Amino acid sequence: MSTTYRPLPPSAGPDPELDTVLVTVPREPHRRPRRVVRLRRARGARTGGFAGRVIRAGALLAFSVLFLYPFAWLLAASLKPRGEVFDNALIPKTFTPQNYAEVWEQLPLLSWLWNSVAIALLAAGAVAVSSSIVAFGFAYFRFPGRGLLFGLVLATMMLPGAVTMIPIYLIWKQSGMLGTWVPLWGMNLFGSAFYIFLQRQFFLGLPRELFEAARLDGASYWGLFWRIAMPLSVPSFVIVFLFEFQASWNNLQAALIYLNAGSPEDFTAPLGIAYAMTKYSPTAGGHGDYQYVMVASLLVTLPMLILFAFGQRYFIEGVATQGRKG
Repeated sequence: MSTTYRPLPPSAGPDPELDTVLVTVPREPHRRPRRVVRLRRARGARTGGFAGRVIRAGALLAFSVLFLYPFAWLLAASLKPRGEVFDNALIPKTFTPQNYAEVWEQLPLLSWLWNSVAIALLAAGAVAVSSSIVAFGFAYFRFPGRGLLFGLVLATMMLPGAVTMIPIYLIWKQSGMLGTWVPLWGMNLFGSAFYIFLQRQFFLGLPRELFEAARLDGASYWGLFWRIAMPLSVPSFVIVFLFEFQASWNNLQAALIYLNAGSPEDFTAPLGIAYAMTKYSPTAGGHGDYQYVMVASLLVTLPMLILFAFGQRYFIEGVATQGRKG
């Protein structure tokens, strides 16, 4: 028990001279200082956080090794002589860097790289622009049946590519475009349902007041798209461009269908690597010089690595903003 003096409130009694009262209150039980508790909790949190960081770092390291091992093996195989290409050792017993000089004489690698770059640029640019135009129409304009029409566009993503492969081939055959680059990027002029969806989600996040103010200033609908929507949607546009560039760069099927009848100099990089595999295969009369195939495969991956190294800021920003809706 503890004793303390407290002032007497005015309503306590009629005696004005009595200004204090003796109050006996029970002593509060002993409590642990809050600072000690907080320090102990913080110490426990730091311990748990350190363990969590170690686990995360270990998991990331394991996945990094898992994904980087094929590239390390490819690099090692490209530096081995013919008899050691398929050895599992990551360090070659005999380094043969001359493989990188000889591959340019063995294969038209420069033509393959140029063809792939040109076709990928055309395909990515065509689908990025066309999909942006369609997406802006779905995001800005209000018209009856807009939701139904947009649903039909998205429904086309459920169609397997094999369903439309033969009709598209017949279209290009009747057009006389077989053996040219046009079939590899011409269909992208009509947009892509997936990219239309991505771009529409970005346009929906833009303030509509910007477009209304521009309309009051006399801007046309085309001006709204090129002068307002497109400059603000650079991250989304770039991510569509990167996705399609990668898809076009790795598109072996289309190149095999439309370019296989031409000369090897007209091949794309994936088709050229498939051609090299056949050329050096012993069953096809080759000598098993697969080290040149490894060199070509490694060089073909470099443009994509460079592209994503310079475009990763737009790539991350574009992915992070696709789910936003205004």
